Amino acid sequence: MKKRGFIAAIAAGAALPLAAGAQQAKGLKGPALLTVTGAIGKPNRGAMDGVMDQMMAKQKLKFDKAHAFDFAALAAMPAVTIRPTLEYDKKPHELRGPLLATVLQAAGATGTKLATRAVDGYAPTISVADAQKYRFIVATHLDGQPMPLGGFGPLWAIYEADKFADMAAKPVDQRFAQCPWGLYHIDVQA
Repeated sequence: MKKRGFIAAIAAGAALPLAAGAQQAKGLKGPALLTVTGAIGKPNRGAMDGVMDQMMAKQKLKFDKAHAFDFAALAAMPAVTIRPTLEYDKKPHELRGPLLATVLQAAGATGTKLATRAVDGYAPTISVADAQKYRFIVATHLDGQPMPLGGFGPLWAIYEADKFADMAAKPVDQRFAQCPWGLYHIDVQA
């Protein structure tokens, strides 16, 4: 399916799949935006439901337990602000959100690799070591505004490439291959 068509379909039907995690997760105030699965020790919801978790089913995801986060849970974590130069307009932008390491800690993650997944199916793998080294954040805000679904949001795993010599040396359009926008799932792997 073409990316634009997929995003339009997700936007039209977002309430059901996103709310599904909220219905199953304990302690959430709103719909689940991020689901962390795999090697975690602090689950707050059960197994994937092929009917209620339609987007995950279409992307062939499976899990027996997960930790789901809604916007409030992510916003309650200490926020970090970064200003990377983005490939889309070659200008610096302010992104804010909790460190990915903080999110993983809240889920009780114990693995060494992170298989991330965006709403359009993009699925880069990031090592936990790189996520910590580059201080990846789970961005919830871009230039002071929450990121909407259909743009870069509602979540974006990203880092400040300009601050790391090995990444800053790359052309700007090659710095963010491991940074899925529209992030909704992380599978923590051993």
